[in-house]
Amino acid sequence: MTRYVAVIDIGKTNAKVALVNLADVREVALRRMANAPVLDGPYPHHDVELLWSFILDSLAEINREQRIDAISITTHGATGVLVHAAGEVALPVLDYEFAGPDTLAEDYDTIRPAFAETGTPRLPVGLNLGAQLFWQQKRFPAEFAKAAAMLMYPQYWALRLTGVAANEVTSLGCHTDLWNPWKADFSSLVDKMQWRRLMAPVRPAKDRLGPILPALAIRTGLDPQTPVFCGLHDSNASLLPHLLSDTPPFSVVSTGTWVVSMAVGGNKIALDPTRDTLVNVNALGDPVPSARFMGGREFSLLTQGQSEGWTEADIATVLAWKASLLPSTQQSSGPFPYHRAAWLDADGINNGQRFAAISFYLALMTATCLDLIGADGPTIVEGPFARNRLFTRMLAAATARAVIASEAATGTSIGAALLASDHGTAHGGGEKIEPPADPGWADYARSWRAAVDAQG
Repeated sequence: MTRYVAVIDIGKTNAKVALVNLADVREVALRRMANAPVLDGPYPHHDVELLWSFILDSLAEINREQRIDAISITTHGATGVLVHAAGEVALPVLDYEFAGPDTLAEDYDTIRPAFAETGTPRLPVGLNLGAQLFWQQKRFPAEFAKAAAMLMYPQYWALRLTGVAANEVTSLGCHTDLWNPWKADFSSLVDKMQWRRLMAPVRPAKDRLGPILPALAIRTGLDPQTPVFCGLHDSNASLLPHLLSDTPPFSVVSTGTWVVSMAVGGNKIALDPTRDTLVNVNALGDPVPSARFMGGREFSLLTQGQSEGWTEADIATVLAWKASLLPSTQQSSGPFPYHRAAWLDADGINNGQRFAAISFYLALMTATCLDLIGADGPTIVEGPFARNRLFTRMLAAATARAVIASEAATGTSIGAALLASDHGTAHGGGEKIEPPADPGWADYARSWRAAVDAQG
């Protein structure tokens, strides 16, 4: 029976290898490193060799402490890898925050599919993977022509572990322009650009691609028969445990560098692609209305070097003064992509009050995202923001629905580990937060919304 699953979890800000015990669905070991793009070379790109060394070292260290039964993989989206027939990278793995693809935006916009076909909004820089590939093909035609396959990022790591090339729908369906979620097939862009020949076979996230390669078994000390699972996109990894176990309607908010809200069984609503709503594809292959903003990045920028301490008196002051932060700290994405951030009624606030206002801002941005996708029922918060009590309380107040703060340290790792589970779908619990009885919380949310509306 598979019990201990090592999860390779490559986030935009941090890379992790976590060991998950499926018997009680919790992390029992963790290795972490900062993940920053390399700025030299032809364009900013991910340091896949440094990450690879970290992955192998972490697997070896964890396996010495507890035998690893299986390996699963999850990564951030908007990232693909062009490889040669032997598996080497044909072009550096482009960092999606690189603005290069915008230089060809006018040409790309004439060929990309409509939102109705793909559920993909038009996003800046390299956030549409199709725009990255288009730019790479135009700027590096010789190198592009030598590529034998294009892999989504989780499956690139699976290739390095097993030698098996595959793709998978949660990453293909994450604002790439490459996937039609209604037909469960590649989009018209793929055929128009003649990229279908490059696309590795699409496999379910739960597929065992093969055992770890013999040389890697020697390098890490793992059993040579250790299976490696296909893997999935990180936000969908957070969604999967609830998709398998919970009764709709509900929504899941996956927090990290991006805050991604996903509604299951919610109200039917027309998505607005100008406000960073999109159609994700879950691990079962079904479309999921979603919305996002770069909340983790905003939190880091806003709180850098400052204390995260606060008191109930600080909260009372912020609620009474309506001291608030208006969107958007991170421009060009999220539900208010062109609003300029501004502090309102915040003169003289102390550090604790400022931290509270920042937490409230992030909660109210998340509540806006949930409104845009027709969310209903309880809201499950996964990842770092689940531990921020001010965030979860204001989210409950703003939505007038219960919030469940997941107890798992990393929801993505738990979800990815469940791909290896063949004995159930239970997931860790969490604290249930009801909307606060104090009307000041709901009044604050209404005041914030009115101020945002007044921004225009």
